[in-house]
Amino acid sequence: MTQQIPSTEPELARVRNFRDVGGLPTVDGRRVRHGVLFRSGHLAHATEEDAAFLASLGLHTIFDFRNAADQKLEGPDVELPGVRNVNLPLSDPADGAGFWKMVRDGEIEQLREVLGDGKAADRMIVSYRTVITERTAEHTRVLRSLAEDSVPALMHCAAGKDRAGLSIAVTLLALGVEREAIVADYLESNAKHRRYKVYRSGSSSAGYSPEVMELLSPLFEARAEYLAAAFETIEETWGGVEAYLEQGLGVTPEIRERLRGRLLD
Repeated sequence: MTQQIPSTEPELARVRNFRDVGGLPTVDGRRVRHGVLFRSGHLAHATEEDAAFLASLGLHTIFDFRNAADQKLEGPDVELPGVRNVNLPLSDPADGAGFWKMVRDGEIEQLREVLGDGKAADRMIVSYRTVITERTAEHTRVLRSLAEDSVPALMHCAAGKDRAGLSIAVTLLALGVEREAIVADYLESNAKHRRYKVYRSGSSSAGYSPEVMELLSPLFEARAEYLAAAFETIEETWGGVEAYLEQGLGVTPEIRERLRGRLLD
């Protein structure tokens, strides 16, 4: 498989997990065009230099999948001149502000109870399945927008891993990208310089102990089993990708062809 990202990929100072999705191969021998589809974590803390780089991409639309709690915690995205911002909240990968407060402030006993014995990974798998079944309207809007006029586009959530990761995966499925390449791009979020930093309250005696970090790791990792659960849900619910796109999302072959024309070489 060829390199997933351009060798000139920038390391932005305050925007995590940024990358160009260009170069991924399709099953019919084409490739995603460079410079038309990007993904990242939130843009709320972007420096002036980060913002200047993002502005240089010529973006048409930024899709922000964060919810109101995320935006309250992190702040609004930096404004880029001439770029349309579309907020499409997807369900939080672990069910909202109360859960994440526990992640930041909870003592070890509470973390063990809620996250131990595989519960954290199970929670993530359920959330991925739920996004696929319950957020069809949002994914329909994304794909239709991309087919019409919204490229170049950047998709992001908080960490750029789960909600953005799923939305990118759905887009790549619609483009006919090889499944192995979709998974490989998703797993790029585990690279050390991309990962969302774990923030814990200084008031917690458990702090950043090895046990705490192990309990939290399923929430902050991109795991192939999570994306596999999303793909399995498509198969179980609609019988396959083609039916999911056409029946679940209302993305007709004509829309897919326009999408491929905009995003593929």
